[in-house]
Amino acid sequence: MSTITIEQRRQHRLTTIENSLAKRHRKENLFRRAGLAAVLIGMTLVAILFISILIRGVPAFWQATIFTDVYFDPEVIELEEKPQRGSDESQFAFEERYLEWMTQAGRVNWQLLIDSALEDALGVDVEPRDLRNLRALVTSNERYELRNRFIENPSLLGETVEVKLLASADVDVWLKGNIDRSLDAARLQLSAQAREWADRLYDEGVITNSFSTSLFLNTDSRSSPASAGLAGAFMGSLFMMVVVIALSVPIGVCSAIYLEEFAPQNRITDIIEININNLAAVPSIVFGLLGASIFIGYLGLPLSAPLVGGLVLTLMTLPTIIIATRASLRSIPPSIRQAALGIGASRVQTVFHHVLPLALPGILTGSILGVAQALGETAPLLLIGMNAFVSSVPGSPMEQSTALPVQIYLWQGNEMRNFFEARTSAAIIVLLGLMLSLNALAIWLRKKFETRW
Repeated sequence: MSTITIEQRRQHRLTTIENSLAKRHRKENLFRRAGLAAVLIGMTLVAILFISILIRGVPAFWQATIFTDVYFDPEVIELEEKPQRGSDESQFAFEERYLEWMTQAGRVNWQLLIDSALEDALGVDVEPRDLRNLRALVTSNERYELRNRFIENPSLLGETVEVKLLASADVDVWLKGNIDRSLDAARLQLSAQAREWADRLYDEGVITNSFSTSLFLNTDSRSSPASAGLAGAFMGSLFMMVVVIALSVPIGVCSAIYLEEFAPQNRITDIIEININNLAAVPSIVFGLLGASIFIGYLGLPLSAPLVGGLVLTLMTLPTIIIATRASLRSIPPSIRQAALGIGASRVQTVFHHVLPLALPGILTGSILGVAQALGETAPLLLIGMNAFVSSVPGSPMEQSTALPVQIYLWQGNEMRNFFEARTSAAIIVLLGLMLSLNALAIWLRKKFETRW
């Protein structure tokens, strides 16, 4: 009886162990499947986000453009020859003559040249009452582009030249089908005559969808939405990133090196570390309030300048860089420090000759990711006035400007949604491209400088 009992107990234990193992395996498989499902869901959502942005934004990189011949009619352009400085003429006298010539060029009715070119393309003589419908085909900024082209090359007088004219935003929306053509005529943005002419020119190949260089070369525009571009916002973001990199990276890295390698462990350093960790979690809008009150209100720096934006983003980026740098320094084995000290190196030599080169990949990665995060911030920039309309490209960090995230915010709120919705997505693609480039650079630098021990 005892033998049977022992055997039964043994079998019971084996059965219990097998059931326990099977239960553990089921839980492990369930956890793996849950993890895999979470990864797939995350990747799917990211893919949906990117695909939706691409579907909306990519068409905005092509814009309705009119290719037609323009005759620079001497009867319309009643100008003297472009002034040339004489050998015995002073600079002041030459500039005075040149400004007078420029003033006369500005008084020329360049719109008449565009009107004549469109009439020839349509093969009709437009009545004065229909001129408004004709001019609705071309964005209003093109007459200034025509003027600038003639000023650069006055020899065009009397010549017929093929030019590229941006179609108006209403025409672009109409031809791309971004507006329901079955709507009542009162709700359509173009008159019936303008719609008919636009369709005819499109069918004849006079209007085509060409790559929009104006999106990258022009600044924002309120009077001519079709010619609005990202040049001013891009340069503003570039100046801000220069300020952020020049200030946050050296200050953050040096602060992390001191706190991790040289600072004594006492109450003061503990308070500093706690505050750094807390600052990393502070909402970005708080840094905007701080920048508006200190840099603009107290120090008197110019409103909506990239310098102020760069200083605000520097404050926001510093905690991230310090934490990433300290984590990278901690990852270096203590044996590296002990070996360097053992062969007679000083504390400074140990850090800068041995520890820092090994921690460089992590430091660079953390710094670039911090800068990339700052590139996409919008809230702090709104509070320092960078949402103001600026129609020029900034020449320095002290000049007024906007930034790419703010430009996206402004375009998204534009009342002409059926045109600027696609432009907003195109601007998001540009911003994401810059951020992905910075992330790719961080990965490349990590691989390049990574050292195995």
